[in-house]
Amino acid sequence: MSLLRKIFLASLLLGLAACGPASPEESTPTAVPENTADEPETATSDSDSAEETAVSTDENDEETAVAASPIDDEEARSIMFNLTEGSINDIQAALARILAAEDQRFVSVLIELMRGRQIGLIQYPEFDEIVSSLETLSGQSWGENWGDWIMWYGSTDLIPPPGFTSWKGRLLAGIDNYFGLFLQDSHPSRIRVEEVQWGGVVLDGIPALDNPNMLTATEEDYLEPWEPVFGIAINGDVRAYPLRILDWHEMANDVVGGVPVSLAYCTLCGAAVAYDGRSVDLEGNEVTYTFGSSGFLFRSNKLMYDRSTFTLWNQLTGEPVLGDLAAGDIRLNLLPVVLTTWADWQEQHPETLVVDMETGFNRLYVPGAAYGDYFANDSRLFQDGLMFPVWQQSDQLFNKDHVYALRIDETPKAYPVIDLLAERVVNDVVGETAVTLVAAGEIVEVEGISQRIGPVTYTSGAEIRTFARGEHSFSPGANDFEVVDEDGRPWQVTEEALIGPDGETLARINGHLAYWFGWYAFYPETELYQP
Repeated sequence: MSLLRKIFLASLLLGLAACGPASPEESTPTAVPENTADEPETATSDSDSAEETAVSTDENDEETAVAASPIDDEEARSIMFNLTEGSINDIQAALARILAAEDQRFVSVLIELMRGRQIGLIQYPEFDEIVSSLETLSGQSWGENWGDWIMWYGSTDLIPPPGFTSWKGRLLAGIDNYFGLFLQDSHPSRIRVEEVQWGGVVLDGIPALDNPNMLTATEEDYLEPWEPVFGIAINGDVRAYPLRILDWHEMANDVVGGVPVSLAYCTLCGAAVAYDGRSVDLEGNEVTYTFGSSGFLFRSNKLMYDRSTFTLWNQLTGEPVLGDLAAGDIRLNLLPVVLTTWADWQEQHPETLVVDMETGFNRLYVPGAAYGDYFANDSRLFQDGLMFPVWQQSDQLFNKDHVYALRIDETPKAYPVIDLLAERVVNDVVGETAVTLVAAGEIVEVEGISQRIGPVTYTSGAEIRTFARGEHSFSPGANDFEVVDEDGRPWQVTEEALIGPDGETLARINGHLAYWFGWYAFYPETELYQP
């Protein structure tokens, strides 16, 4: 910090102090009267004035030293709440104290204030005061661009002041009181709470579908053959979840083949992950979880919450990250899910059920209505294709290239969908497990209508399945649902397994699609398949 800025901050602090410094008239030696005949008195007066000046200077130096002293934990909590709930004088004094102490823990606080000012949660400090304070404290010059501040902060090892999580929860409770319950210092956490962002909706503002009404394929009359659907088949129970509906709900809690399923769909990171809701609690007791949308994001990935404990979960990894359950070692198991067209799914599974468009919610269930502009990467709206800033990115692929993601033996690996479609069958090893990936059909293309910009065209991914291959090596067969082993024998591709000519089976391994940035944001150590 420059000497000039230190002098300025010291002056500001002294001016705000209740016992402020002497006025200029009091601190400047009084002029000697022109017609004085009493020289000794004049000398005495000069001496007294000099003494007063010395005392005043000492007091100023002492107060400046106090202002620049380290901020302890108790004061840090007080400062945070003064910034959001104090008077204008309190706010000014808090900012001055932070800057005088050069306490970089408050960088995170100032970034939150910037966002709070943008979305109308606070009226003070003024926006330019926040920016100036941030730049002074951090040494960075990102100006008023909140996204750039998030990108920079994520790459640092800065920590927030103690009490930050509850303070942030109380600030965001101005949007929804439930946010204050999610964000508490007392909650165990596996994530950096500074990176938790408000996604633009309140708790369950994107409502989950719970046990949605289903139609048979012959009863359904609203889907186009080319439309994308998520397909799930368990124990002979086959169901399709159209994206035109899931785009608006992002979560379906259902029972398929007797298995409680939570189909968690993050539109922003392009990932629909099917989870088995059966797991355990902290004591190891068997429980079944159902989920909703919290309204929060973490690295542009939705944070879902379980309705039993109000713990926040990472949608992409199936792990509790903030709340009571984050204290344990709990992880949901994956279930099979594919993205395909309605026509192809029906052809493969004529007995399929499909979600009824009469969901009980008033939504515009038209392809692309909710997120078509985002899926289409409209450059007028989305920088680098993203709606929210994500600091951990890789330029190996475009942010929103579709990849098929696997995590086996704690080893993450991503496969560009276009490469899988080009090869049709890929033999690989992930961790210590030999796998075969089978691609069917083509890229699923959508002609939709966005509520914001009108007609849009975008892709949703493709139909990919993975199987354990043991000692075998496979190549494409006569059609998309046949592979041939090293001896030329045909194997059938099914939802559960590869089935050989002698009845031998190789189990399916569950993975899912995602945008490249969405996968990399949580698995920067991921392997990337190279043809």
